[in-house]
Amino acid sequence: MRLPRRRRGQRNATSPDIIEAVRLLVRIASDDVIAGVLNRNKLVTGHGNRWTRERVTALRSHHKIHVYKPVAADQSEWMNLTQAAAYLQISAKTLRMAAESGEIQAVHPLADGPWLFARAILQSDTAKKVVLRARQGAKHLTGLGQEQNNLFDSTT
Repeated sequence: MRLPRRRRGQRNATSPDIIEAVRLLVRIASDDVIAGVLNRNKLVTGHGNRWTRERVTALRSHHKIHVYKPVAADQSEWMNLTQAAAYLQISAKTLRMAAESGEIQAVHPLADGPWLFARAILQSDTAKKVVLRARQGAKHLTGLGQEQNNLFDSTT
């Protein structure tokens, strides 16, 4: 079996993007969950290995990132999408669409990872406007609009 030799000055360091993602994810998730999210996004360690709880713990220790501490739901400063939607009493899809459009500030560190919402943002006037708009109901009803033609002519 042949492996390439490590060249002088070559490093096997974890990407700074991964370190920043772990720094953000530790606000709402334990090391096990973070490892799963990193693996789901097909991210690897500096040596090319898959993520495990132990590797996430070692990364946190090396970069002095605090450990996740579970807090009661009503006292947590950060929430994931499901918790934030329940807090605002709207659907998760409505909240995600508001976050994607930029109406509500949210952090989305990884493409296939959780959304993070700060409680202070969810208590702001902009969040209240989104909730009010969601509770007023849909403006576009399903079915044919006046400007749309029927795809199938009547067969009767």
